[in-house]
Amino acid sequence: MAVSVASSGSVTPASAGTETDLATVTTAGVYQLAVDAANLVDGDVVFLRVYGKARSADTERLLYVSSFAHTQAAPLKHSPAIPTAHYLRFTLTQAAGTMRAFPWAVSSL
Repeated sequence: MAVSVASSGSVTPASAGTETDLATVTTAGVYQLAVDAANLVDGDVVFLRVYGKARSADTERLLYVSSFAHTQAAPLKHSPAIPTAHYLRFTLTQAAGTMRAFPWAVSSL
């Protein structure tokens, strides 16, 4: 199985509580989000979300969410590997603290 980067970048949320899109994929495959949370400090809170659809014409629904707070002993965060026939959207929300930069990548497995 070849692993490749489907999309990548770095994002600093505009303000606390603003959900920021990282990537949307519309090609069938298995995808995984990786976010480097090394910049988090005590008082910071971040949410990683993945949205999907059961069928291509359906409404987008929350598929996965995880939250992380404060300084991280293991700062590289991964979503589960998620298969899709047609659609996934990956987002990051910093809910509290000073807005930090988060390097991220979506891998195609």
